[in-house]
Amino acid sequence: MKVKNSRLETLKMLISSQELSSQEQLLQALHKEGFQITQATLSRDLKLLKVAKAASSSGKYAYVLPNDTLYKRVSHPSSVAKMMVSTGFQSVHFSGNMVVIKTRPGYASSIAYNIDNSDIPQILGTIAGDDTIFLVKKKGTAEEEVINALAEVIPDIHKDNK
Repeated sequence: MKVKNSRLETLKMLISSQELSSQEQLLQALHKEGFQITQATLSRDLKLLKVAKAASSSGKYAYVLPNDTLYKRVSHPSSVAKMMVSTGFQSVHFSGNMVVIKTRPGYASSIAYNIDNSDIPQILGTIAGDDTIFLVKKKGTAEEEVINALAEVIPDIHKDNK
């Protein structure tokens, strides 16, 4: 089951990061990522993920995921292997007691969930969108204190703030 889940996640990442218009292109892309599957298996995976074809900005038809806001197509995609190990964190910015955390598309709600369930005393709460987390820090809490507390949930956070 792990292989299937990994394959499905890879397939979602490929569809969201590239303009693929045929099953042959999808099979080749999956092959590059180490998945040797048949066209029939790919077809079942596409049906399971409710993948459709839609007109792209270039006028060609390409595969799209049903909830495109979770897997927005990006203009400069990372490799799937890099995307699979990424925490999704991109940046953090402070304004008074408000904190805005930017993530890759689809990552904000899971990171916010992890923050909320970590019972970090410096943080009052979070609100998550698709790629943005709004966070309120306790009055009088230093930014560095919040970053250090968040490092337990977002190990990449120190890379952005050095």
